[in-house]
Amino acid sequence: EDGASAPMETGPQPGTLQCSPSSQQPAVKDDFQFLLCEGCQRESPNLKLLTCLHTLCLDCLSENKPVRQCPMCRTAIPQASGIPDTDNLLFTNLQAKLSIYKKISDSSGLSCNRCRGAAAAVWCSECEEFLCMKCFEDHQWFFKKRSHEVRRVEDLRAESAHQFLEDTRKSCNLFCSSPGHADQGHISSIYCKKCEKPLCCSCALLDSQHAPFCDIRSETQRRQEELGTMSQELKQKRSSFEATYVALQDEAARLEQVQQEMRELIQQRVEQLVRLIRQEEEELLGLVEMRQEQGRRELARELQRVEGVLRRMDAGERLVEKMTLYATEQEVMDMQPFIRDSLKELQQLQLPAAGDRVQPGDLAECRARLQAL
Repeated sequence: EDGASAPMETGPQPGTLQCSPSSQQPAVKDDFQFLLCEGCQRESPNLKLLTCLHTLCLDCLSENKPVRQCPMCRTAIPQASGIPDTDNLLFTNLQAKLSIYKKISDSSGLSCNRCRGAAAAVWCSECEEFLCMKCFEDHQWFFKKRSHEVRRVEDLRAESAHQFLEDTRKSCNLFCSSPGHADQGHISSIYCKKCEKPLCCSCALLDSQHAPFCDIRSETQRRQEELGTMSQELKQKRSSFEATYVALQDEAARLEQVQQEMRELIQQRVEQLVRLIRQEEEELLGLVEMRQEQGRRELARELQRVEGVLRRMDAGERLVEKMTLYATEQEVMDMQPFIRDSLKELQQLQLPAAGDRVQPGDLAECRARLQAL
């Protein structure tokens, strides 16, 4: 890794850059819809990977916190906060790379990321920087012992988004997992099976705790193959689930048909009952109206009689009061016998007993028919 004979840059050399075709293959947005949040269908730098393998942004997960279930498939989220711990690094990194590709394809005036003045001529995928020719020469000298791959901006602009992502994937290096080594740019070429981490040559040689080893590329290939094998096994299992799904759909359709037939039958029977009930309703309302009209007439007569008695009592009280205040002896002698007889007649009046009192129209027949109905 650190040998003086390490390969030099395979990218373009100063003074040898050649013109590339001007044709450009624009990226098709629909091809990268899978990078969006599956909930809100928007780009997000904070994509989380759930145990059900759905990808959601923090906003959708925050809205879903009280439920703590995936809104796509209702699988429980084990974390108490409702926010998964695992980031979808693949989608997040692909979004960042597509953003770089968009800058390349949409802009003809890219500037060097280092000197900020000259036009960018190449792109280093390891440093993720656009470089002018001068900075490119410095870059080649500084990283002469590493295999940073650089490519001309014109060549990248002529590529499709798919090809750009493919090239950046091939050129990506793994860094040592030891604390501080990744920041120092220690490239990892060894995988420790014991601690299951990538290591640089220095860590592998100096730390006797790491063993056994294998090549990091073979380990990544093994993991890819493991995922591929599991995916194939799931495809075989998927057929049985699809058959069950179709059977459940047929059962749901059958139940829906049975429900529809029963609903129509119920509606028919209820309509018949409603017609009969409406007919009975009209008859009962007519009977109630007749009974109530009779009761109203009888009560009106009773009210009128009691009201007359009350008015006579009021008139007697007022007349006696005025006689007391203003009547002369002659007027008392002349009028007293008549008033006395009238008051005696009022005193002799009796209220009808509760049983003899006039009752409203009898509704017993209506109640009996309602009970039968």
